[in-house]
Amino acid sequence: MTHKKNIEILRVTHLRGPNIWTYRPVIEAWVDIGELEDHPSNTLPGFYERLTAFLPSLVEHRCSPGVRGGFLQRLRDGTWPAHIIEHVTLELQNLAGMRTGFGKSRQTSQRGIYKIAFRTRQEQIGRQALVAARDLVMAAINDTPFDVAATVRHLGEQVDSLCLGPSTAHIVDAATDRRIPSIRLTGGNLVQLGYGIQQRRIWTAETDQTSAIAEEIASDKDLTKSLLQSCGVAVPEGRLVRSVEEAWEAAQDIGLPVVLKPYDGNHGRGVSLNLQTQSDVEAAYHLALRKGGGSSVIVESFIPGNEHRLLVVGRRVVAAARGEELSVIGDGISNIDALAQAQINTDPRRGTGEEFPLNVVIPSDSAEVILELERVGLTPDSVPAQGQKVLIQRNGNVAFDVTDSMHPSVAATAALAARVVGLDIAGVDMVLEDITKPMTSQRGAVIEVNASPGLLAHIKPAEGQGRPVGKAVVEHLFGTDKDGRIPVVGITGTQKTARIARLVAWLAHISGKHVGLACSEGLYLDGRQVDARDCAHWEAGQRLLINRSVQAAVFENGSQMILAEGLAYDKCTVGVVTDVSWQESLAAFDILDAEQTYKVVRTQVDVVLPSGTVVLNSADPQVVEMAELCDGEVIFYGLDPEQPTMAAHRAGGKRVVYLRDEHIVLALGTEEVARFPLSSLKPAKASQPEMVMAAVAAAWALNISPELIGAGLCTFESSPKKTPY
Repeated sequence: MTHKKNIEILRVTHLRGPNIWTYRPVIEAWVDIGELEDHPSNTLPGFYERLTAFLPSLVEHRCSPGVRGGFLQRLRDGTWPAHIIEHVTLELQNLAGMRTGFGKSRQTSQRGIYKIAFRTRQEQIGRQALVAARDLVMAAINDTPFDVAATVRHLGEQVDSLCLGPSTAHIVDAATDRRIPSIRLTGGNLVQLGYGIQQRRIWTAETDQTSAIAEEIASDKDLTKSLLQSCGVAVPEGRLVRSVEEAWEAAQDIGLPVVLKPYDGNHGRGVSLNLQTQSDVEAAYHLALRKGGGSSVIVESFIPGNEHRLLVVGRRVVAAARGEELSVIGDGISNIDALAQAQINTDPRRGTGEEFPLNVVIPSDSAEVILELERVGLTPDSVPAQGQKVLIQRNGNVAFDVTDSMHPSVAATAALAARVVGLDIAGVDMVLEDITKPMTSQRGAVIEVNASPGLLAHIKPAEGQGRPVGKAVVEHLFGTDKDGRIPVVGITGTQKTARIARLVAWLAHISGKHVGLACSEGLYLDGRQVDARDCAHWEAGQRLLINRSVQAAVFENGSQMILAEGLAYDKCTVGVVTDVSWQESLAAFDILDAEQTYKVVRTQVDVVLPSGTVVLNSADPQVVEMAELCDGEVIFYGLDPEQPTMAAHRAGGKRVVYLRDEHIVLALGTEEVARFPLSSLKPAKASQPEMVMAAVAAAWALNISPELIGAGLCTFESSPKKTPY
């Protein structure tokens, strides 16, 4: 074995939509393994042992044997570096916290050059994982060091920085389970669920129904309390103050003990509880003022009991969590910082990332904890005596699920509080002696109503059952029966596909819909050309899907576009395939004949919804083969109604479109539903009946009436109307 062996990454492409590999976005990489083509894994001494020492978790990869350890079996039997890089790339992403599973590798027509495709949820991270995988595999081949821990740590930091936060991802996953498509609109957590006019938007726990006025009310604690109190919601007695002197005076008037909190704070920041002395009140005032960033502080009566966070979505409570006080026990040797580290932060549920339900506690870095310690004459550097219990935090540990034990009256109070403030999603903080008891039998109260509440404590509680809050948010936005979809038509092939797309869009438009069209002749909205450039690409397609006025969308998808970018949509209502024709431009993708082109074109058929329809040209045998791949209905079109495919389809009572006696005919089985004379069409269309038939079949699949189809055929203009700028 020499050290000349190398693996070179030749090109990397992010396929952002359904593609030749799979329905989901993937990265496709071309790699040249060079002389390693002659050295499968079972011929490389020590390679198996070194690779599995680097990544022992590869044992979980099932690969083609379909069992745990299947990939390791392939390694022992002999497989090639491209296949190994595929699996290592996936595992590095998994270890970094970005779960993925799909991967494939295939040899190209050039010896030693392979295509690798692997699922990734974030392009930049996927690219970095690919390079790291190549380097790791080379280290295992050449018996050189590789720092797996540092690589995973770096990728994990990238996941935290670039991927959706866990709360947003939980909602998106719930939408995906409902077959609702999603589009990430920014590098942050702003996500569109659904397409066009049916879309909804979320920003973590905010939605496009979340009122800005309600958010302002929620941030104004005094106003919130006033509104709640006026509507009969139990709240602590309190007063707004603007000086230390006023704070102590209010505390005396209300009656000790008291609570101080920022006037415009949120999520428990700057809140001090159970204050019983003037010095405690004064210190808490300064903390609240600093944390709130305003000029006012609220003083209110202290209500004994545990803090609870109730999550309200829509008009109901979907989850409830209880908090608890946090203490350390002295050992006579360690200071409070060290005790917190040893007794609290070793809990695997605690961490600094969003995926942890509980936060790390560092007393010396927390003004709230320092103030709590000062009240009993301690500091973070103090060393408590052996067995001495030191309270360091009264709130901030709301992560213990109590949803199933919640009394209905408690839930009703929280739901009412959210409605009074006006929030569609709210975190209602309540102090309760016992959440299982009715409000009338205990001294309970609403202490805060928060906009954009944290969801993780309910998704992944420190104790108890996680709650499907993402599902609740999706049901709030879409009900139980909507999928957020608009009619989407995709047209693939080489036979006048742009003109077919324009005609379909026109027929959909005259049926009363606002229609978007992306094709090689431009970008259109309602028949008006808004961009004259070639728009048969992914980015133009996304422009239509995020447009809130679009009620139906039509796309032209060439084979080259599918290979280079993937489809702009995840699923479609109607798919049209005119032909399977190899073109020289496909050679750049190592697609060298019609058989390989078939695998590209079939992508359009694979994404038709089960409730949808595929429109196929009966004159192309390869297109006819695709009928069995469709989950939905099939409509064939062709010049000859007696052609075997057409005849068999009609005999089965299915829909067909054909030409007879100079008429385009819509037929359902043996019944002719409608006829359109070619003489009524403009010469340009009458001379291309197959193009018109494909468009008519697609319109029929969209349930556009024959009367409207006929009118649209007569009024369609080949020359586009341009929208003035």
